[in-house]
Amino acid sequence: MKKRILIIGSLNMDMIIEMKRMPAIGETVLGDNLSYIPGGKGANQAYAAGRLGGDVAMLGCVGDDNMGEKLVCNIAGSGADASFIMKTENIPTGTAVIYVNEKGDNSIVVISGANNACNVEYLKQNDNLIQESDYVMVQMEIPLETIMYGIRRAKELNKTVILNPAPAPNPKTLPEDIFENIDYITPNETELIMLSGQTKISPENIREGARILLEKGVPNVLVTLGEKGTLYISRQMEALYPARKVEAVDTTAAGDCFNGAFVTALSEGKSVKEAVIFANCASSIAVTRKGAQSSIPDRKEVEDILKHWQQ
Repeated sequence: MKKRILIIGSLNMDMIIEMKRMPAIGETVLGDNLSYIPGGKGANQAYAAGRLGGDVAMLGCVGDDNMGEKLVCNIAGSGADASFIMKTENIPTGTAVIYVNEKGDNSIVVISGANNACNVEYLKQNDNLIQESDYVMVQMEIPLETIMYGIRRAKELNKTVILNPAPAPNPKTLPEDIFENIDYITPNETELIMLSGQTKISPENIREGARILLEKGVPNVLVTLGEKGTLYISRQMEALYPARKVEAVDTTAAGDCFNGAFVTALSEGKSVKEAVIFANCASSIAVTRKGAQSSIPDRKEVEDILKHWQQ
């Protein structure tokens, strides 16, 4: 029997600008294309979980505008429960401007907008959702106070808590005890290095950074390494689960797809290894397509590839 998932996080309308290369500071370049695609880390993860068959609901805020309406409808269309998403007056829906070069690499600027209205009081008003959920996943695009409250409240209720620390927070802003309330943390290389107080990305520093988070109290660290796969480190073991080799077109939301797929697999009773392989497969499909939610595969696509993919 599937367990229930609650995702607390951001909803943004992504403005995607495609270009041959990123501009240097002070430089003007011509873009090739502009498109509007539903995004936001929380929304992407909820959408992914819904598309992949998870029993998932989302808490987050949008503006009372056309973009907000489109975002809510898109989440609902994935199969996720979007009925508790709040529409705010006089605050526009969050926006992300995403620059994508011809190699598929991206740079992102986020304007929070209505995401700042996702406050502690809103979570308290929807405490029944936390109570009814088995897994609670959060990211870092809503107010820090809300994130900390959500993590502590979920752990108080003995829920499995997953933190995707993106965008990477300043570790000095995080209460030391918060790590003890997290069951799984899922940074990428850059986020891990920042969280663990290091300055250089290297295989040795990545492993050291993961161990630092273990010492802080997180029992399970999953570091997404792009085309290298996912490094899993716990107090009992260490394993590198390889990525499926593909030609990336756009890496936007690849991490969000991974997280949504990972929590969905866990909610179905899969082991960490099985959940990571499932999530790696889902994200490998996402990077071959453009956009955030528009790139996320459905369950059949992932299962069809898993039948033939040799890890």
